[in-house]
Amino acid sequence: MSVDTAANEKKSVWLPPLRTPARSQLRLFCFPYAGGSASAFARWPDFLPPTVDVRPVQLPGRWNRMREAPFTRFDEALRVLAQVLPPFFDRPFVFFGHSMGALLAFEMARYLQREGLPQPLHLFVSGRRAPQLPDTDLPPAGLNDDEFIERLRELNGTPGEVLGNPELMNLLLPTIRADFDVCRSHEYVAGPPLACPLTVFGGIDDVESAEGHLEAWDVHTTGRRMLFKFPGDHFYMHSAEAALLRTLGASLRGVLAEDRLQATGFGLQA
Repeated sequence: MSVDTAANEKKSVWLPPLRTPARSQLRLFCFPYAGGSASAFARWPDFLPPTVDVRPVQLPGRWNRMREAPFTRFDEALRVLAQVLPPFFDRPFVFFGHSMGALLAFEMARYLQREGLPQPLHLFVSGRRAPQLPDTDLPPAGLNDDEFIERLRELNGTPGEVLGNPELMNLLLPTIRADFDVCRSHEYVAGPPLACPLTVFGGIDDVESAEGHLEAWDVHTTGRRMLFKFPGDHFYMHSAEAALLRTLGASLRGVLAEDRLQATGFGLQA
């Protein structure tokens, strides 16, 4: 097997292209929520700028990777992603993550900054309280299946169409459990703020948006900080998808414009 063939196969497993633009100028890496997969972002290319290459991260243990063991620890997930993603930083890129994905996107951006590697031009986090705030709402370990599912209903931490489908739940339950293990094992360690701008998204009725949870992200960047709240709960990203993508699309057009200015030497000086 040639190196190019191996790279293409790895690319299709971890970063399935939804629609690769003929001339992509910016790559958008999308990190899913617990139990989520690349399919959560399937419609996004239709609503975002045509030069943005949308690349959802397909974690093991779901959909076309269902036979692979899912991650159970945050440090393991980050270690593997730190090996998988950098080869695809061949053009300017940004990160978007929802819920568990917000933690992964944030810690991946911090890792890249620590290591002096290419960094995202912008970090978008969604549906997740700031990482320095204890997450007291996670289901405790050791619940049986019925207790665990009921807890998921209470938290609204899994899409209703999944919870209402017993066959699908039986299939996805091990992965959802593993994803919550990943979240429980995350240990926040204080560190230097990121240099890139940070945009925070949330649902107005989501518990993650309560009591300044989203506003507390401000300490994690020296760049611009923006906060947008949309009608809906934890899964506003589906129920208010059009509004979210209009806002995200406008932000990405700004990123593209700023990157072109910097590339030509006409970027604004701080």
